Amino acid sequence: LSQRSSLNPRCTPFTIASVRRFLFAVNVLIAIALVAALAAFYWYFYRALPQTSGTIETLVSQPVQVDRDHLGVPHIKARTFDDAWFVEGYTTAEDRMFQMDGLRRLAAGELSAIVGPAALESDKEARRLRMRRIAEQVYTEMPQADKVAMQAYARGVNAYIESHRGRYGIEFTLLGYDPRPWSVIDSLLCGLRMFRDLTSDWQAKLVKQQMLRSGEPDKVNYLYPNRSGLELMPGGDEHPGSNAWAISGAHTATGKPLLSNDMHLEFDVPGIWHMESIEAPGMKVSGVSLPGMPGILSGHNDRIAWGETSLGFDVQDLYFEKIDLRTGQYLFNGRIEQARAERELIQIKGRPTEEVLTWVTRHGPVFQIGDGQIMTLRWAAAEPGAIANVFLDIDRARNWDDFKHAISRFGGPGQNFVYADVDGNIGYHASGKLPIRRTYAGDVPVDGSTGANEWDGFIPFDELPQSYNPGSGFVITANQNPFPADYPYRVSGTFDPGYRAHQILDMLHASGDKLKPEDSLRIQKDVYSGFNHFIAHQLVAAYADRKGASQAFDDAIAMLRTWDGQMDKDRPEPLIVMLAYQYLRKAVAERASPGSGAAYDGKLATAMVERLLRERPASWFSNYNQVLLQCFADAMEEGQRMQGANPKRWKWGKYMYIAGINPVINGVPMVGKYFNIGPVPMSGSSTTVKQTTLKLDPSERINSSLGDWDASLMNLPVGESGHIASLHYRDQWDAYYNGKSFPMRFNKPDVKSTVTFVPR
Repeated sequence: LSQRSSLNPRCTPFTIASVRRFLFAVNVLIAIALVAALAAFYWYFYRALPQTSGTIETLVSQPVQVDRDHLGVPHIKARTFDDAWFVEGYTTAEDRMFQMDGLRRLAAGELSAIVGPAALESDKEARRLRMRRIAEQVYTEMPQADKVAMQAYARGVNAYIESHRGRYGIEFTLLGYDPRPWSVIDSLLCGLRMFRDLTSDWQAKLVKQQMLRSGEPDKVNYLYPNRSGLELMPGGDEHPGSNAWAISGAHTATGKPLLSNDMHLEFDVPGIWHMESIEAPGMKVSGVSLPGMPGILSGHNDRIAWGETSLGFDVQDLYFEKIDLRTGQYLFNGRIEQARAERELIQIKGRPTEEVLTWVTRHGPVFQIGDGQIMTLRWAAAEPGAIANVFLDIDRARNWDDFKHAISRFGGPGQNFVYADVDGNIGYHASGKLPIRRTYAGDVPVDGSTGANEWDGFIPFDELPQSYNPGSGFVITANQNPFPADYPYRVSGTFDPGYRAHQILDMLHASGDKLKPEDSLRIQKDVYSGFNHFIAHQLVAAYADRKGASQAFDDAIAMLRTWDGQMDKDRPEPLIVMLAYQYLRKAVAERASPGSGAAYDGKLATAMVERLLRERPASWFSNYNQVLLQCFADAMEEGQRMQGANPKRWKWGKYMYIAGINPVINGVPMVGKYFNIGPVPMSGSSTTVKQTTLKLDPSERINSSLGDWDASLMNLPVGESGHIASLHYRDQWDAYYNGKSFPMRFNKPDVKSTVTFVPR
């Protein structure tokens, strides 16, 4: 540089000293930036993480010890029940405060206040459903013991909120607000949100009604049966669930039962459930809770294990109402009645507050207005006694009688409860407030002015499907219809055809009589589809006389001919079959009701397509093979557009994938996407034991060993924490994705840290 400057006098000379000064300045800037980054990380991220050592002075009556294990799961040891529920509320808020706040806002219709107009329609629907008003009514009717426990939980959440002002988590900072105090109403709203997710089938009623209008009624009704004929029929041994089963000690390595549960729900980041262990005098329980609600929802105590999944019984009815929307007067059974006006104010970030007026008739709120028709919605959740947190009693149950007594007051959403105990008993009982309808099965809207479709109470608990110590030694559950054909009450609902239940039973029979939790885990991740295997055989048979149509078609059929029915993410056959089925389903729906092909896609659609192909009634299609060939050709063309001309190179996982989007962090430019999960290719389908769709996946996997509690297995899809800076934000994902699990330590937890809550 010096030489260059001597050759060009106008060039500023650079000396070694000046270079050093320049590098020093650069290093100082880097150091300042690093310190600023570390300070920002500490301020916005680290401060929000749970305190895991030392003491926390708060509103407990006696010291409470909280051990966290290698997955960040809190193991709470309290000396009173009030303190146990208080600390459960506090520790859940430490991990999931933003999720809890989002759940209560989503349920109540209050999201627009923090995210703006994008959530307005969702908020309006929640207001029409009267979610907060229902929660308030439930609170007034709640038994005092439940109220006391939920108040203690709310105090724990509020103790967290009060002690963490300004450090709740980055989501609150980005959205610019702090959580308001928690209440029992908020906990009830979290439960009501789950009730809504599992029972909202009013859209399907409208689809069927539209199909009836434009189609052939006998064919439309054929596509919407109460049972498919393919499910495991009730007879004492097999019953429904999302996936849950109990195995008697006659078939296990320890001689004591095994109980497994994996609930199929929407894939979220963070996940739906929070893992916990809670100990108080007379109770020691472990499993998963719903953030915002006290108690363990699925898991085991020292005496019993249980799991539950959706029953699917129809608990909603739509009524066409003759109502004057100006005055609220409507016609019922030949007389004029007055609807009640309810006004709601919806706060909207960045916009003026909006008012929503809802008329409420004897059937329920005015819910749908369109095409000159007005419909009201009756929903079991709005009926007295429909919401009860029975899990506080289940957590302390000692035997089958205690368990049945607890679930007998469970109002909904309708569930299949599966049970096992250390004495060797296994059992099943359906539960929930299931309407008794007078004249109508409840699957299309009816005229509300006639009084013809009123509810005559609810099916008595003792008359619901149940089983105790069946001779087979298995209670198997997978959402299929548990009600016998001669059941004395009308049955309607969204039941599964039974493919998963049959596969679970077949795999259990083939696994011998020395079953362990690892064997149940292997079944939970099974991806064989009996339905898709059947469709493959149908396509091969239909193509038998059409060889030579094209090399790609011949190659596809050759692969289907030897395919084993495994919906493997790396295989092409699942994609070929699924695309062909989609065209076949549409063709069937179009035949029943022209113009309805895209709308018909209920749970029983697979079963009804299979039934048609097995029976092949001439009134539907004159040449079924021709229909199959056309659907196959359409599927091949679509597959080639998606993944190229050579079907041998197709992969199911490029079509079937899961994406978990962090609802707030994802919006941060450049870095937000790194805190999402996926999209990643997935094996499985809607008809495999590992039930997988573009939205649904197993939301947890629990395998409880009643012969050795510490040999039990449990894992979540993502992680225990909702904080992106936590080591437990996604530390379970790799194991979950690869079908592995973690020891569910009960008596000897793997303690990594301990914090003690002490009286202030």
